[in-house]
Amino acid sequence: MQKPLSLEDFYQQKIHWLPDNLKQDIGHFNVFRLDDFVGPNACHLPYSRKDFYKITLVTGRSNYHFADKTIEIRGNALLFANPLVPYDWEPLDDQQSGFFCIFTEAFLQRYLVAGALELPMFKPGGQPLYSLTDEQLPAITQLFKKMAAELDSDYAFKYDLLRNYVFELVHSALKLQPATTLYKESNAATRIASLFTELLERQFPIETPGQQVRLRNAHAFAGQLAVHVNHLNRALKEVTGKTTTQLIADRLLQEAHALLRHTVWNVAEISYCLGFEEPAHFNNFFRKRAGTTPTAVRVV
Repeated sequence: MQKPLSLEDFYQQKIHWLPDNLKQDIGHFNVFRLDDFVGPNACHLPYSRKDFYKITLVTGRSNYHFADKTIEIRGNALLFANPLVPYDWEPLDDQQSGFFCIFTEAFLQRYLVAGALELPMFKPGGQPLYSLTDEQLPAITQLFKKMAAELDSDYAFKYDLLRNYVFELVHSALKLQPATTLYKESNAATRIASLFTELLERQFPIETPGQQVRLRNAHAFAGQLAVHVNHLNRALKEVTGKTTTQLIADRLLQEAHALLRHTVWNVAEISYCLGFEEPAHFNNFFRKRAGTTPTAVRVV
């Protein structure tokens, strides 16, 4: 698996220049026309994590690969990418249009105390893709055009406006889903579930054969969270409908799929990284959960 792509790597590989404001305290923001990054001469970035956030408006036929999933795009869509989840956008023809903006955590931090990862579309395991109708497309397109125009302006407070445009994009996407799927009552169970998810996700993605998952069972997580294991199980069952063991197994399986598809590591190495004592234990786990063998899902 590739190391996280830095902003510097992005600009050098895709744009072939470095902007002067990459290290500003206000954080970095930029916006681009997607049309300029497709076609036979375009530089394709590999499936990997990036150390910045990205929002893409795309129209056309393409595939969006993220974590262990692939979503087919056959129309208009908004894509949201965060620094924790590896991804790759694959255009299926040259007839692509749209925009994308990239920004750092520091860019939003001034107005988002909890951080961008608390937004539903940026949370690991959240919904990263939102389909748009042809009637919804012009308003979203106009937001990106406003970003581009403002970025080129001399207005002293343009970055405040740009943050507002980003939040407007975020809320435009959230309105595309029923409100009941976006917000839940904040209680002890949801707080524990949130802390568990954060602790679980810190162990991923696996980026080197020497990296190993350390927290692999309910008791280990309960100890880290300073709660009784039964309390943790009840909280997660209430919020997610799954037990601690099921959630851990689901995440291990997701990472296993990603490593099998996007690395050349052998099964023994992947087994070690995921914390299995023996490759045979990993094979049994994978077969039981996925219904097939690890080698059967490997991309040749």
